[in-house]
Amino acid sequence: MELTGSVPAASALAAAHEVIRQPLGQILPRLSATLDGLVPHLAAAELSTHCAHSPFKSYGEGSLAGRITAADLHPLVASVPAGQPWQGTARIGGDEHPVLAVASDATPRGALLVLVRSENVAIGGPDTAVVQAMWDLVTSHFDRLATEAVPGTLAQSRAAAGERARVIAELTETHATALSGLLGVLRGRGLDDAAARAAAVDLAVNALVELRAETERDQAVAEEPAGQAFARLADSLRPLVRYSPVRLELGAPDSARPLAADVAHAARAIVRAVLLTALEQDAVGRIHVGWHLTNGELRATVRDDGPGELSTCTFGPSRVGERLEALGGRLDIDAVPGWGTTVTATIPLGAPDTSPADPLRSLGARELEVLTHLARGHRNRVIAQELHISESTVKFHVANILTKLGVASRGEASALFHSVA
Repeated sequence: MELTGSVPAASALAAAHEVIRQPLGQILPRLSATLDGLVPHLAAAELSTHCAHSPFKSYGEGSLAGRITAADLHPLVASVPAGQPWQGTARIGGDEHPVLAVASDATPRGALLVLVRSENVAIGGPDTAVVQAMWDLVTSHFDRLATEAVPGTLAQSRAAAGERARVIAELTETHATALSGLLGVLRGRGLDDAAARAAAVDLAVNALVELRAETERDQAVAEEPAGQAFARLADSLRPLVRYSPVRLELGAPDSARPLAADVAHAARAIVRAVLLTALEQDAVGRIHVGWHLTNGELRATVRDDGPGELSTCTFGPSRVGERLEALGGRLDIDAVPGWGTTVTATIPLGAPDTSPADPLRSLGARELEVLTHLARGHRNRVIAQELHISESTVKFHVANILTKLGVASRGEASALFHSVA
């Protein structure tokens, strides 16, 4: 149902009902279609800061909607008061566009809807009031789903939020590595201007390639072999010393044991941070980086031949300590003046978790959707129709679900799902 000017109350309520009864992923498209008669627009975007599952969404013409980012909406979040629709021009998707921005305080942290309009014509107060009321209703609906989530929805939100945090951390480390490599080139005294420029361009190009590879990498990976995790670390360390006199020695683990993704990522981040600190010392000619796995822990070691003056105070309350504390690990520093420093980060392979065990934690977002249908007694054909995938894909997901949950049948998986409620 599409709303037009002077909307009767009954029509507005019916339209609102049609919007909020949609699946979460279809609410914004339906809301956009519903409001297009009142406010003709090319695209719609929302920033629901309380939503752990998917706080930013956009919908509309592909050439525009695909370019809109959460960063475009942040200035409007800060400047548009709740309950007071704002009309004006804003930079959206790289260009200036007329917009209608509507903020709601129906949740503690607020939510914003932006309609990127097709024409810059003032919209009457009654029509903007309808848009405001509709957005307040949708925001309240989102908030209720977040605070009263059923197990399946809650598990999906947790999985999505955790995965998003992991990806952001990975990309942050990639940026930090690239920038540190560029600084190493610019600070180096062994290259003239032309050589330094060529080296910096080479590093930047390689960093862009790596960034795109990270973006396209399968985000559902929960574990990776220790050797593969160390190889990724080695690839990120080499640019840091490529144009310095320091010789980097690498000691890969002699174990093929798989590491949990959070352990592998934390170990890489910690080693990079320690290496960057070691490189800031004077008279360092060699740095050895190695991983060693025992039955219960991963020991990541960075050993240099510098002045031997590093200490626990050198790192202080840094991200190194925070990462280790989160995983139940520790940092040991053995410094011998005149001989060098050995920094060892020890990470338990079974990190302690004080929160109640979540049996669904290992499942990806799509697997959680399939499990939700299994728990309702749906067969493969019905699940395939509901999720718009093939039956063979459903069978693949079901097999993965049974393996990850450690159960032998669909019935046991369903019982485990219901036990979370």
